Amino acid sequence: MEAVNELGREAFVERYGPLFEHSPWVAADAWSDRPFADTDELFEALRAAMYSAPRERQLALIRAHPDLAGKAAIEGTITETSKREQASAGLDRLTPGEYEAFMRTNAAYRERFGFPFVVCVREHTKESILRVAAERLEHTRDEEVRVALEEIAKIARLRLEELE
Repeated sequence: MEAVNELGREAFVERYGPLFEHSPWVAADAWSDRPFADTDELFEALRAAMYSAPRERQLALIRAHPDLAGKAAIEGTITETSKREQASAGLDRLTPGEYEAFMRTNAAYRERFGFPFVVCVREHTKESILRVAAERLEHTRDEEVRVALEEIAKIARLRLEELE
């Protein structure tokens, strides 16, 4: 942890910025909380930076996530990390019917909330993802922002564990 605490702001953001999809500001905001005693404390600083951000910045973070099995995944324009995560749930091997179900779910979700459905896919199968998405479509927008941020924190924690 000593090496982490000695990182300059730019190097810290370069290392930990990718934990939060296309949102290096989370790491930039957490940098000032150094020194960190351990990885848990580092993660809590990152998490706190995400939760203390203004709502518009939080929404931008949610919107930075790709649709599950969506156009970006098919075209190969999602990050390598997202690609691996989606593959872990089988989203890179959908049948035509499953693909249609994901497209319908993604569209309904975006229409209702104005941002993509975010879930920690490493905790799910393609079937459970569709089930959870259907349940979450019943949420209010405020509830769904809260849940999406919780899922982003889970994703970032797993990415941090891989990094360390």
